[in-house]
Amino acid sequence: MSDYDNAVFRLATAQEAEPEDYTGEDGLLYCGSCRQPKEAYFPEGKTFFGRDRHPRECDCQRKRREMLEAADREQKHREEVERLKRKGFTDPAMREWTFGNDNGKCPQMVKARAYVEQWEQIKDGNHGMILWGEVGTGKSYFAGCIANALMEKEVSVCMTNFALILNDLAASYKDRNEYISRLCSFPLLIKANCVRLTIFGMERSTEYGLEQVYNVVDSRYRSRKPLIVTTNLTLEELQNPEDTPHARIYDRLIEMCSPVCITGENFRKAKAREKMEQLKKLLNRKESL
Repeated sequence: MSDYDNAVFRLATAQEAEPEDYTGEDGLLYCGSCRQPKEAYFPEGKTFFGRDRHPRECDCQRKRREMLEAADREQKHREEVERLKRKGFTDPAMREWTFGNDNGKCPQMVKARAYVEQWEQIKDGNHGMILWGEVGTGKSYFAGCIANALMEKEVSVCMTNFALILNDLAASYKDRNEYISRLCSFPLLIKANCVRLTIFGMERSTEYGLEQVYNVVDSRYRSRKPLIVTTNLTLEELQNPEDTPHARIYDRLIEMCSPVCITGENFRKAKAREKMEQLKKLLNRKESL
């Protein structure tokens, strides 16, 4: 659109003058607040329906417009983030797993922040992680912080676990390939609680479960998109699987993902101690009444 066309558009959408506005010595209308012109002459003596001038933004109008545009962008951003979280989290509690809520007791959390900050290079290089360590050290929370932070950047992330994946695959037998393709469509896939499938206690056979898990992992591998896995298995157990079916899965995971040992304090035990202390105080207070 040319400058003249822009001027014609502004003329067609012009607002009425404010009471404090005034006419300057150049014959143009000026804003009574910022003292900037609210009109400009058409270039090269052009006119539009007999008018030789068109509206222009003064500083006040520009600031109001920019504020409205910023508010509109923020609203659309929040709506998109909300959509991504509804779509990407299988548990509403995961929404609270953020850097802002971190208790600072996980030494490796700096790596989670770096993963988010370097996301474009992470994505292009297809860099995944295996988060391993003892129970309750915050592996899932670590992954959830990454998921929430990337969603805030409007990156689509799916955070689920192998048990839910197997349940979904069993429920959608005819659409199994479509389901796996959907998992592979996310720029980042996070699978929490990867353990030996023999302890899942499912009705279907372990052989079936192992095969489906391998299909999901292998499909993600072929999609060349990052995968983050959390597990209570040790690195030694991952590197020395108990049988061939597990070996296929673990070998593929180790090929895709770099191991990161999470050594934070067992927050579950700490939380249990805190609740016990709170209960003691409440009971002691009752006895003293």
